[in-house]
Amino acid sequence: MPVPIDAGANFSTVPVLDFTLLSTDKPFFISQLRHALINVGFLYLANPPVSSSDIDSLIEYIPKLFALPQEAKDAIRMANSPHFLGYSRLGAELTKGKTDHREQFDFATRHETRWRDGEDVPEYWRLWGPSQWPEESLIPGFRATLERYFDQVQELSYTFISLLSEAFGLGPDALNHFYDTPEKMQHRGKIVQYPVVTDPDADDQGVGPHYDAGFLTFLLQASPHKGLQVQNLSGQWIDASPIPGTFVVNIGKGSLTPLRARFPF
Repeated sequence: MPVPIDAGANFSTVPVLDFTLLSTDKPFFISQLRHALINVGFLYLANPPVSSSDIDSLIEYIPKLFALPQEAKDAIRMANSPHFLGYSRLGAELTKGKTDHREQFDFATRHETRWRDGEDVPEYWRLWGPSQWPEESLIPGFRATLERYFDQVQELSYTFISLLSEAFGLGPDALNHFYDTPEKMQHRGKIVQYPVVTDPDADDQGVGPHYDAGFLTFLLQASPHKGLQVQNLSGQWIDASPIPGTFVVNIGKGSLTPLRARFPF
């Protein structure tokens, strides 16, 4: 039987869920998750099962990545990739017609593309394939660190989908048929830098209001600077300031299709 959403629910803060509760009080964690999913759409996940040393190493690499020579970054620009992976210059992207003041790299989990030119295979397979990487000599160890991080977040995402299913009153494997086998899937990540805009008359949009199109987003806020906000049902923008040792988890639009039958909205 469908469970109705409380249309009057609102929020003024983003809830923090501790992943370690799963080993001590899973029912309480699931109840917290259900509230966050239905009434907020976002949450902080504290103490995630991702190596803190890998997270620290990745955070140390990020300034070095953006400090690479421009020609090294342009050598792996996204325009080179049929899989839309690679580097995008500052101001190269728009959100709702306005320029975003961000510079970014798009990488993805390991994947050997199954698309072959001239073969009778689905055209969308072309979207999945290997990342472009900067030269190892320019930033030694970066690729290995990011791939280790991706591997761990990928495993977390599979665990989290099962928890999400339980939070909606379904079996832990109920959402599995919406996915292919792991070796046939690819997961994407962005590393983004938002330069400070010093011109008081300039538009300082880093990225405009938007929905994430995927199923789940795990966001590592790699600096103490504020900026991320989420919108509540009253239209107010609520700060999601960085909290060390957490991911911000966003329930994307891709999750709505399998869940509408259970929670009509």
